[in-house]
Amino acid sequence: MNRINAEPFSTPLTEHGEGPVWLGERGLAVLDMLAGDVLLVDSAGRLTDRIHVDVVAAAARPRKNGGLVVGIERGFALLDTKNVIESHIECWDDRDVRMNEGATDPWGRFWCGSMANNLTPGAGAMWRLDPDGTTQRLFDQVGCSNGLAWSVDGHSAFFVDSLSDRIDRLTFSPAGELTGRETHVDLGGIGFADGLTVDAEGGIWLALFDGGRLVHFDAAGTADAEIVLPVRQVTACAFGGDNLSNLYISTSRYAMERPEPLAGALFVARPTVGGLPVPAFAG
Repeated sequence: MNRINAEPFSTPLTEHGEGPVWLGERGLAVLDMLAGDVLLVDSAGRLTDRIHVDVVAAAARPRKNGGLVVGIERGFALLDTKNVIESHIECWDDRDVRMNEGATDPWGRFWCGSMANNLTPGAGAMWRLDPDGTTQRLFDQVGCSNGLAWSVDGHSAFFVDSLSDRIDRLTFSPAGELTGRETHVDLGGIGFADGLTVDAEGGIWLALFDGGRLVHFDAAGTADAEIVLPVRQVTACAFGGDNLSNLYISTSRYAMERPEPLAGALFVARPTVGGLPVPAFAG
């Protein structure tokens, strides 16, 4: 298996870093998830802003006309171009269930999946925020919603329920409606699957929480490369930088018994294949 090097991109910035996303000239957004904060980091790895949005900040994506859409503890928040919260949208009232990772689709809608705080199997669901502000509960029986990213052609998406030990492929109609779900990769117990991203050739980079690495699967689903980090709790990854050629990696120091000096820092690697632009939320 090919091994690619990673290097620190920032100092430790988060307790539980998650969900990096490239914002172009604004640099990188990354989440301190359980602090409920969105952090903005410039192209040199320097923290430029920390925005508190809720008890939980589960996922963030840019909006078409500026600002951010964020998955929060029990729903969604919209931030304007000055990072001020415009609105909160609550989807449920059970405090034992919270959002956990999401992404925008090619039709400009924002998806975010939920999980029980105690990881009860099947207690979560996949939700979608549409540009008009309405929400839909798309499917249930989610254990721990994690990586979500669309394919190169936009006709399908790759989704991780960390309790399922697999990467699933979701398929869509031409109008963007969910039509099917099947196993894309059986992970075979390689570790606790966390965030993922898709590269320009249809391969998948998958973070393994508590595994200290990311694994790459080619378009056919075969593992062919890895990135090993000096921290165990590797959470998510996203392409960014010039030509989307950098792979930014978030890490966590949450509940660590043995502190690691670089846990909570961002890392960067440079695979031979770069990434895809992130669709903006159309609302």
